[in-house]
This record gives sequence, C-alpha cells and structure tokens, in this order.
Amino acid sequence: MLQYLGRRLVGIIPVLLIVMTLAFSVIRLIPGDPVRNIMGGQPVSQQVMENLRAYYHLDEPVYKQYVGFMRNALMGDFGISYRSRQPVLKVFFQQLPATLQLAAAGLIFGILIGGILGIISGLFPDSWLDTSCMFTALIGVSMPTFYSAMLLILIFSVTLRWIPVVSGGFIGLILPAISTGLWAAGNLARLIRSAILDVMNEDYIRTARAKGLNERRVILGHAARNASIPVITLMGLQLALMFGGAAITETVFARQGIGALLVASVLDKDYPVVQFGILFTTSAYVFVNLSIDMFYAFIDPRIRYE
Repeated sequence: MLQYLGRRLVGIIPVLLIVMTLAFSVIRLIPGDPVRNIMGGQPVSQQVMENLRAYYHLDEPVYKQYVGFMRNALMGDFGISYRSRQPVLKVFFQQLPATLQLAAAGLIFGILIGGILGIISGLFPDSWLDTSCMFTALIGVSMPTFYSAMLLILIFSVTLRWIPVVSGGFIGLILPAISTGLWAAGNLARLIRSAILDVMNEDYIRTARAKGLNERRVILGHAARNASIPVITLMGLQLALMFGGAAITETVFARQGIGALLVASVLDKDYPVVQFGILFTTSAYVFVNLSIDMFYAFIDPRIRYE
C-alpha cells in the first residue's frame, strides 16, 4: 500500500507542473490588457501604465514571467490579485467555504436522490418503477445546469414564491444544491442500477440465498458492499468536479464562491487568481481520485496494490 501511494504521489508532481504551465499560458492567450482592467477604464497617463506593468512584472518577457511564477509557486507564493490588491491565497480561501458548502449540499442531494432511484430500479428491473426512475435520472443527466437553475427559480421563486432567489443560510442553499446535484443524481442512479443488476447475478449471491439468508441480509450484507466500489468512484469524481463546475450555479444564483471568482477573474484577466484557481481545482480532482483508490482496499479485501 505504501509503495503504491509513493508511486502515485511521485506521478502527481509532473501532472501539477503541466497544469501550472497550461494555466500560465492559456490565460495570456485571451486578448486584452490586464493593466487597463486594473484601472477600470479610468484615463491615466502612459507613465502610470508603465509603472503598474513594472509593479506586476508584466513588462518582463513571457519566459521570465513564467520562471518567476513557477519559482514563487513552488515556495507557496501565488502573487497579488490585480482586482483586490490582496494576496491570492487570502482572496481564494475567503470564497472557498461558500463553494465547499454548495458542493457538499449538492453531493448530498445527488446521493440521496440518485441512491433511491438507483436502488429501486436495480431491485425491480423492467418494471414500471424501473422505467419511471430511469426516466427521471435521464432528465437529470440531460438537463444543463444553467437551464435547471433558471427553471427552479421560475417555479419555486417566481411562480410559487416559496424560496427567494437570493438568500442566506439553509433556505438560500436549497435551490443551488438541487441545481448542482441533479446531474450527479442522474449519473449515480444509472450506475447504481447497473451495479446492483451485475452483483445480484453473481455466484456468491446465489450461495447466500441457498444458505437461507433473508433477502435483506443478502442485499445489505453482500450485494450493497460489492456494488459500492464503482458508486464511490463516481461520487468522489462528482465532488471534485463540483469545485470547478459550481461556477454556473454561483453565477445564476448570485452566490459567492471560487467558481464565480474564477469567472470574474478571467473576464478581468486577473492572472494570479486564475492561475491558482486552475491549479487548485485540478489538485482537488487528483487528490480526491487518489483518496478513492486508497479507500478501495478497505471496501474490498481482494484489492491489493502491493
């Protein structure tokens, strides 16, 4: 296990270096002058513009900017935000709790709804329950996030007036969580159904039934545990994707978070924030994936990485 973990951690290093390089390069391909965005369109002299470029090292050749960025990043310094004039880490981690809250709520909604739909479909295949649940799951997978968000606002905020569009606390989290978790719920439901159908046809399930175990123990003690491996994989990947994918939901519902921060930073060409945001979301995806692989050994004793 430790050898496998060491190999995976070593393999992550070049991935993060490549991501840092791409993050540095891609944002600079977007047309526009970040210094003019810093000034907010105010008329200033050419000398002021040159001083700002020198202050943010934008007057240096691109390769020097790249070397400086990589050197500082390896030491944990990701620069100063052009928009807020504050350290990038401070700006970013001020917005992170809101995104974590939204991602956790969306994942919980996805697990609950997707789990219920998938289990019902898997236990009653080819029935009207199966058809209804899979049709609902298909809607969740097919509906774009921005469309589901606006539809929820139209139904529950504008028409029924049950939930305000913008609000704090638990009430303000309901509609964004549903919008974020719909896609996860649809994918989980389809995967859980497939996993249950595969497991229920295995020899050890027939053996458990032949030994006289009741159906509840067969399903919970044998089928559920073995069917959980692909489900846990998808759950972890969904959580990692929600860190970056919450941008649409945060924008539609006017919420704070790293998604909305990255969208605003791209429009303003705030290089330091965009660079760290891409690195953070990629790192979250990579380390969540690694954690899932480590967790496999505790679920299935047949798995041995050594």
